[in-house]
Amino acid sequence: MNILTLAAAAAVLTPAAVALQEGSVAEQAVLPGATPAADCGNLYGLAGQAFCVSAPLAGIGALADAYVADLEAKGWIPADGNENRVVFIRRREGGGCEGLQMQVFQDSSRPAGPDAVGYLGFGRIPGDVCAQQSPTRP
Repeated sequence: MNILTLAAAAAVLTPAAVALQEGSVAEQAVLPGATPAADCGNLYGLAGQAFCVSAPLAGIGALADAYVADLEAKGWIPADGNENRVVFIRRREGGGCEGLQMQVFQDSSRPAGPDAVGYLGFGRIPGDVCAQQSPTRP
């Protein structure tokens, strides 16, 4: 699967669609400036489904950049994303790739501002994200 196909597949994922698996990002470090948020702000059904941290919105961009650097140091390669999401891939020793998504979000029912709480949610993308897809037939 090329990166564009991966991007198309990942684009349909919502934060709730990304589930944690054994040996997943649950062991992800809590970097300086982040506060563990096991309930993921009680947003999007992520509690128990993703590893989340929180920080004031004024610093969430810098924190996201720090997590990207930390994940890259652990062998994860940014493959797709936008201003609120990064999709990473990492080759498996036995072949194929695993996928990881980092999503930035906030509680949109509360006023936004530099002191409002923002979240980073991390979850594995199930399956082999580098596997060849069968051609679709009409």
